[in-house]
Amino acid sequence: MVIVAEDVRREYGDTVALDGVSLSIDDGEVYALIGPNGAGKTTLIRALTGTTDYEGRVELFGTDPQTADAERLGLLPQSFSPPERLTARELVDYYGGLYDHARPTDEVLADVGMAEHADTWYEKLSGGQQRRTCVAVALVNDPDLLVLDEPTTAIDPAGRRSLWDLLDSLVAGGTTVLLTTHSMAEAERLADRVGLLADGDLVAEGTPRELVEAYGGQSRLTVDTEGAVADAAASAVEGAGYRVATTGRGIVVRDAMPEDIAPIVDALGAADVSYHALRWERPDLESVYLALTGTGVTETGEAVEREEAAA
Repeated sequence: MVIVAEDVRREYGDTVALDGVSLSIDDGEVYALIGPNGAGKTTLIRALTGTTDYEGRVELFGTDPQTADAERLGLLPQSFSPPERLTARELVDYYGGLYDHARPTDEVLADVGMAEHADTWYEKLSGGQQRRTCVAVALVNDPDLLVLDEPTTAIDPAGRRSLWDLLDSLVAGGTTVLLTTHSMAEAERLADRVGLLADGDLVAEGTPRELVEAYGGQSRLTVDTEGAVADAAASAVEGAGYRVATTGRGIVVRDAMPEDIAPIVDALGAADVSYHALRWERPDLESVYLALTGTGVTETGEAVEREEAAA
């Protein structure tokens, strides 16, 4: 195992940041910690990498994190502010100089899509370019374990996909990856296993498919209507043989699959029921988190309550 953690606790005064978290991460695995801001993700990362005190037991590469071989670890913290009057190339050169066997700077910058901006001052880079430069810094020592705390923050969709592809190639070469994210899509795309954190507690763990099957519920079709029209819509769809629930915004057809959309639309049309929108949704990690904690997670990491998240 690359990481083993047992009953890890961390308190800041009266605040319990970690409440007895246990997990393990195997060699070559991608493990994603998901949850909103304040869930405990960054504190757990710091405990696992030996940069904060904690109660419990942690092993990194089979030893105490504070004595583990730093050459084998690449770490990108959530908050990382390198000198702004250095270029991207100079930054990677500098951090590469801290290791005995660093990768060529230009090669690493090319990997993260920064070759064309290598000689631009850090302060002149966009937010996404700055973040990609920081990822390059974490990669310069060719780590066995790459730890990324919200790596795609401020990165545009194209840059995010490029970084995902880069992580795929690193994992194919044997790198173990531990990342935190509040993007459920990112976790589903990258992770072999996912840990769901809420209020310092690891509430569930497993592959994305296992979690969705166990806690995500069924797929559903939502039909947005107005007021009294919802009752007519519910009656029409129930008459076609479907289970329906009414909401403040229309109806929800439970267990609906894509092939059910056409007959449901036909039933609404036959009953002369008008509607504003029709959406088919499959359960995903967002559904899982909502079911287990009563809150959803926005793309900026804010927690939203059950009714707002389900709207």
